[in-house]
Amino acid sequence: MPLFNWHGAGQVKQKKKNERYPKKKRNAAIVGLGTALCLASGAAAAQQAANAAAAAEVLVGATVVVNGQALRDSDKARARLDQIAGTASVVKQADVERGRSANAEDVLAYQPGVFAAATSGNGANKISIRGSGLNAFYQGYSLGIKYLYDGLPITGPGGTQEDLLTLNGLDYTEVLNGANAFSYAALSLGGAINFVTHTGRSAPGTSVSAEAGSHGYRKFGLGTGGVSADNKTDYYLAYFYNERDGFQRDTPNSGNEYVLNLGHEFSNRVETRLTVRHRNEELRNGSTITLAQLEADPRQNNSTTSARKKTGTTLITSKTTFTLDARSKLELGLAYNDYPLDNGWRYSTTPQDWRSTDGSVSLRYLRTGDTLFGKRSDTTVAFSDTRLLHGDVKAYDQDLASAVRTTERQYTVYTGSRDTVLSVANELQLSDELALSTGLSLIEVDRDAHIDRTILTTTESFPRAVRYNEHAVAPRVGLRYQATPDLVVFGNVSRSIDPPVTWQMGSTGVPYIRPLKPQKATTAEIGLRAGGDSHEGTLSLYRSWISGELLSTVVRQASQGVDALIANANAGKTIHQGIEAALTSRLWTSAEGSRLSYRQAYTFSDFYYRDDPRYGGNELPSLPRHVYQGELLFQQAGGFYAGLNTRALSGYYVDYANSLKAPSAVIWAAKFGYEDPAKKWKAYLDFRNLGDKHYASAANTVDNARGRDSANFYPGDGFSVYSGVVFRF
Repeated sequence: MPLFNWHGAGQVKQKKKNERYPKKKRNAAIVGLGTALCLASGAAAAQQAANAAAAAEVLVGATVVVNGQALRDSDKARARLDQIAGTASVVKQADVERGRSANAEDVLAYQPGVFAAATSGNGANKISIRGSGLNAFYQGYSLGIKYLYDGLPITGPGGTQEDLLTLNGLDYTEVLNGANAFSYAALSLGGAINFVTHTGRSAPGTSVSAEAGSHGYRKFGLGTGGVSADNKTDYYLAYFYNERDGFQRDTPNSGNEYVLNLGHEFSNRVETRLTVRHRNEELRNGSTITLAQLEADPRQNNSTTSARKKTGTTLITSKTTFTLDARSKLELGLAYNDYPLDNGWRYSTTPQDWRSTDGSVSLRYLRTGDTLFGKRSDTTVAFSDTRLLHGDVKAYDQDLASAVRTTERQYTVYTGSRDTVLSVANELQLSDELALSTGLSLIEVDRDAHIDRTILTTTESFPRAVRYNEHAVAPRVGLRYQATPDLVVFGNVSRSIDPPVTWQMGSTGVPYIRPLKPQKATTAEIGLRAGGDSHEGTLSLYRSWISGELLSTVVRQASQGVDALIANANAGKTIHQGIEAALTSRLWTSAEGSRLSYRQAYTFSDFYYRDDPRYGGNELPSLPRHVYQGELLFQQAGGFYAGLNTRALSGYYVDYANSLKAPSAVIWAAKFGYEDPAKKWKAYLDFRNLGDKHYASAANTVDNARGRDSANFYPGDGFSVYSGVVFRF
């Protein structure tokens, strides 16, 4: 059957004296490239895992001390993720803020396996891990990854709206590739990204920040945090405002966001944390343009239809931790996420009002230090339930001249859809060097999408309502081997389940619901983490056998006053495989503490059909096969720093027929800054796209472009300069 039937970094070392460390052709191309990469990096790929005792301390929340200093929360997170038999990483926000920090592209740079690109300046980020949400229509939603704030989900049955991917007020970000996100009940092909908010302990005092730069970019922030005199309560409050005129013409955006994080320790056994985020924003996404337009003038904008207004997204989360004894604890999490959307509010003839409210409940029981078969055993039991408490969309006819909405075109309801996961995981220390991790998840997917009212007609045979309840099982097994104190080798096999988000099944453009089913995959991964005095890095190779992959295509391009029309379908059998590598090298260090370092990340992505009746063995479109990022950074002991970085993207197809490609590109950037050793202030100057390269940051996906140039390319920003300053009191 055709796919679309149109007619039907850094490491944490925790050593203590007298302690021991617990201790077809494309496939051949991947193995060969992986071997070459290993040799080129001198087997420098990732880092040493912390020992089991230290991991247990991190797990139950005890203070871990290294060289007489307590670890920061981000370092504890890194130590915990290093126990995973797979690829995971931590991004410290302080490292990101040495330059512009405006969007997910800035925060997720240098993460192997992750592709993040802004398609319209600050907003509309295309984010994919291992090809997840491969060609989602990314002007408002992100697919194929579970997103969380402070361990609680903002992703629900309706997907993830982008308005909370502003990444303001963060301490650090956890990136867990694929099924390595098992502990967060995340079973998507891409895994999970967990954003951790500053607390009064991680950001004490008051800070004022300001950023400004090209294309009308402005961002201001005010934050304050502290801890009570009895050390029982901490708080963090922040306000952020952002504004941008846009690189493409007529693409302004603006927004403001409030963040609250309040924690309290009732006793040494009970503590709780409340976080609140509230954001308003208004933006107009630039249109896709042709290759000819991209070369001649990338600032062109063919349509201003995609105007979105968020009248107040609100996320409230609460997590209470009960320490039951020295080896076990229970976490109870509650989340409420309300995200209204006024789409096409001013410039479309068919605007839509979207209303979505998610409610989430999560439970995690963690126990360490048991004995099973005479071996040390750690066990986690987790439950997560996220449901759409209320979800619907209304589409109208609108008079463009007066901006008055007249006739209701269609009303579609999704209320009651939900995702429920129960998982049990165990890590068994088979020997001092070898650990076995196993897990089993039980998944229940409930989808209810139906059209209540419509004035549209169609000749398609799809129904006007789809309701189903589906169950699935997702096992996971992995091994982690501590080959040397500085080298860990790992491997795992896992199952992933990606249910369709509600609006993929049907929204407002057509009067029917597509009966989409969950995408399922089996993934095998092998890799290593290595660390030493001069080099630290990771290397992994993975292959996913996917059935029913959820893919999208643009049926009708947006034009003036008319929205784009997107179709979604389950594909047949596809393969995602690739290489993920990252390496940080300390090239030189002075006696005074000045240093020169080079960090780099490389992702090779090979995604294709398996003997599809229509597309044969064609490559799947939408992502570059090769992505390389590198940064040479000099940090002077007195606080001055300077860096030169590059991002190289190979060309890639934008259609399933493999007839039209986005061009390759190499983008250069540089930054300079100063960080006061007393941490009272810092400033930076960030130069982007030094060569003013005309390139496509991302592209739409179409069925068959027939080799002809078409308006499917999002232009990347041209030469830009940004500056910022932060003062702390």
